[in-house]
Amino acid sequence: MKEGPDIAYVATLIGDPARANMLTALMSGKALTVSELAEEAGVTIQTASSHLSKLYVGGLLRPRKQGRHKYFSLANDEVAHVLEGLMGLAAGAGHLRKRTGPKDAELREARVCYNHLAGDMGTQMFDSLMAQGHFVLQGEDLVLTDSGAAFATDFEIDLGELRKARAPLCRECLDWSERRSHLAGSLGRAFLTRFEELGWAKRDQKTRVVSFSSPGATAFHQLFPKDVAH
Repeated sequence: MKEGPDIAYVATLIGDPARANMLTALMSGKALTVSELAEEAGVTIQTASSHLSKLYVGGLLRPRKQGRHKYFSLANDEVAHVLEGLMGLAAGAGHLRKRTGPKDAELREARVCYNHLAGDMGTQMFDSLMAQGHFVLQGEDLVLTDSGAAFATDFEIDLGELRKARAPLCRECLDWSERRSHLAGSLGRAFLTRFEELGWAKRDQKTRVVSFSSPGATAFHQLFPKDVAH
């Protein structure tokens, strides 16, 4: 029998509906308590604790203790990347959850995907950055160009600090609603943070919706235009 990664084990962990709901809730990037995750999954706290223990042992979660509470977040960007890819695969195959609501259109417009911008505005930003030559693809790797570094610095993003971190600076993430790429990695997170600092956008932690103010949306579209002359 050949040795290799046990994808069946990881798929089983993600495949349970309650655990899938918990993981989806953590895609906001916000750490949640056991009781909050139990509510998201529609299970008791005891059942939620059992599920969370399995996800932790499987390497998908990172637990942290603060005061009397224990918080859980996704283990790393890689887990979020896989989850977003699975969402795209499910949506493309027509496997959509029945629970829909007024937030669905807003989620497709702009939402948080593990602390970076996703949805229509996320893919617009990625496409615009690529068209302006700020990123290039080298094989499977997304590489920041000199012009991209200057662009990020002009936007008051500290690339030196980002490069010190272990997380990848930039990477593609397949957007489940748009089926196109948006920007992930520490630079993707930094852009969303700047949008919030400038007052352009606010995130709703409960729904993952990112709401842009009217002036913020105007500034965003000026910075990341859809039609870029090549």
